[in-house]
Amino acid sequence: MSVGERTVVYPGTFDPMTLGHFDLITRAAGLYDKVIVAVAATSVKKGAMFPFGERAAMIRADVEAAGFANVEIAPLDCLLVDFCKARGVRTVLRGVRVYSDFEYEFQMALTNKKLWPKLETIFMMPNENYAYVSSSTVREIAQYGGDTSSLVTPAVEAAIRKAAAARAEGGER
Repeated sequence: MSVGERTVVYPGTFDPMTLGHFDLITRAAGLYDKVIVAVAATSVKKGAMFPFGERAAMIRADVEAAGFANVEIAPLDCLLVDFCKARGVRTVLRGVRVYSDFEYEFQMALTNKKLWPKLETIFMMPNENYAYVSSSTVREIAQYGGDTSSLVTPAVEAAIRKAAAARAEGGER
């Protein structure tokens, strides 16, 4: 990282990435010199849809299609504080859709601040068109064969269709 470069880390499971997530990546790419999308290497969430490699590949495909040269995809396989310290980044971006998101994110921000006082957390709301969209909702709709195309990016929609076709054939992803 060069002197004076403004970098933000946007961490998450992104299982799968929604249009709300992509909205925040897009807006952060316009505000910061560099955006590091830190994709959780393992998902502890119940009903995980995609393994790390697929989640990272989908995000990378959409970021490249959008032409964001200042967005990097990286695995997050340690504490977020340690990830940021190792990269010399002192700002974390977190999305909040509803009050319950803020409660959780506020607690995490305070915990991270306790672990490393130099770390700042910035909260952003997604565009109002995506405020109701969550990864868990997308997973549930996809599980029952519903149309997720208005909720996710093209790369994610293609992966969901591919996974559904594999399930229909009785195979694995």
